[in-house]
Amino acid sequence: MAQKSTAHRSSNPIPLPGKISVGMTVNGIETKAEIAPWVTLLDLLRDHLDLTGTKKGCDHGQCGACTVLLDGRRVNSCLALAVAQQDSQIVTIEGLAENLADGETLPPLQRSFIKHDAFQCGYCTPGQICSAVGMLREAEAGWPSAVSADLNADHVTLDDDEIRERMSGNLCRCAAYANIVPAIAEVLPIRSPDAERRSGSGVYPERSEWVGDRNKEVE
Repeated sequence: MAQKSTAHRSSNPIPLPGKISVGMTVNGIETKAEIAPWVTLLDLLRDHLDLTGTKKGCDHGQCGACTVLLDGRRVNSCLALAVAQQDSQIVTIEGLAENLADGETLPPLQRSFIKHDAFQCGYCTPGQICSAVGMLREAEAGWPSAVSADLNADHVTLDDDEIRERMSGNLCRCAAYANIVPAIAEVLPIRSPDAERRSGSGVYPERSEWVGDRNKEVE
């Protein structure tokens, strides 16, 4: 038998806070919004700005589907409050196509994902690509990972193990990992030994022709 609550209910409940004005630059466009203080950056992008390329997966920061670039660094937008992003620079999957060369419709990383069929249902793909962009910037800055042999090295060689570790926060429930890793390796400015081995094995025989002079041999 359920017990009847004897808790006193206030006749004057605490009022909810009003909306807050926040301004930020999203994909190069200055944007202002009036939002409740609990609205996440993910919900602001999707529900207020209609940028639905950023996906809501777990909504707990565990799957990476909502990854965007915040001031150049990758973040889980479901864990970031929108009101805390005043004057921030936000780039979503839609914004990666800005400033392309003449005749290009997609940036190299997105073309590489298509080339290597690095997706199945595609739901996690925007987060995978945004995370990869941020990861490549981290590696270029010399940030080590949990599998880096030398934490003080000036240069990070992104072999397959490094890419897997650095992308481990982005889950693919379709298990397209086997193609995601080479898709990212395709756009590296310097080829890793793993990428060279794939090219020589004929797994991706078109790699050298497609990448062209962007890659250099690893000494």
